[in-house]
Amino acid sequence: MSIDEQRIREFAFQIWESEGKPSGQAERHWEMACKLAEAEAAGEVQPEPVPKPKRISKPKTVPLTEPEQPALLKKPRAPRSTAPKTPKL
Repeated sequence: MSIDEQRIREFAFQIWESEGKPSGQAERHWEMACKLAEAEAAGEVQPEPVPKPKRISKPKTVPLTEPEQPALLKKPRAPRSTAPKTPKL
């Protein structure tokens, strides 16, 4: 068995697996594998690059404007006095 035939077998097996291992498709898989092996030998097929993982960016913070600032940042109120109120006459 030549190296080319071994490569064709590998391609045909990969095609068979990728299609869900159907029965009765061996001839079609072999033809597809032959074409892939020929393209690979001619230098037309390049290995697929491994995709880089996508970076997840942090959400951008927007500075708050005056009306949007939380109430906690406002100046605290003066405490109420506990002295009894005098009635007005």
